[in-house]
Amino acid sequence: MLSKALLKRISSLENKKQRKESGLFVAEGGKTVLDLIASGLKVDRLIATNEWIEEHSPLVDVEITAVSHEEMKRISLQQAPQGVMAIFHQPQHKVDFSAPENELCLALDNVQDPGNLGTIIRIADWFGIENIYCSVGTADIYNPKTVQATMGAIGRVKVHYIDLPAFIESIKDKAPLYGTFLDGDDIYKKELKSNGLIIMGNEGNGISKECGKHITERLFIPNYPKGRETSESLNVSVATAIICSEFRRRS
Repeated sequence: MLSKALLKRISSLENKKQRKESGLFVAEGGKTVLDLIASGLKVDRLIATNEWIEEHSPLVDVEITAVSHEEMKRISLQQAPQGVMAIFHQPQHKVDFSAPENELCLALDNVQDPGNLGTIIRIADWFGIENIYCSVGTADIYNPKTVQATMGAIGRVKVHYIDLPAFIESIKDKAPLYGTFLDGDDIYKKELKSNGLIIMGNEGNGISKECGKHITERLFIPNYPKGRETSESLNVSVATAIICSEFRRRS
């Protein structure tokens, strides 16, 4: 049964400040919740309808709070609740500042949209990219919209919030630094390494000057056919998918 205290607790986790202070976040949906449990994230509370419990309880080894469909609708942040919600402890990852020297990593420079961030995390998971470095102005990974868009990938991909310009400057002589620019080199003709840092910029403004001044490998995703009038730019998550796919195709 849903208590007032639990309802208040779930509601509070919509707020970034409360998520940060408590070290908790909310995830919804069977696949996302089960993936996060399987990845080893610590569960604070699992809430589900009786129907979900009957079908899935053998898959989880945690105590479940049973609620009615109406109660699930009250606490859900989705228009069509999927019968299960969980409160998880935020994982604590040690920042590996040397990772781009040995593997392919992503950096996000003030990506604002929670859905874009979540999709990029999911893309990173698909292409085996284990570390994403975010500027402090990038959307919060534990925003419910971001969590939903990751589809459980936050349990496998390490996301670090750091002083991104300083980090990029610190590794500029140790690893290739890639970024997307309208005046960059055609990615399909450019030599690409299997390691390095791919920097993706803000939805409206692209890569900031503070980060961009250190990038030497400037990439461009050409439209088709060449010279045809087309959209001004690609969505940042779509561009990330194309770039990651091309890097992995070469490896």
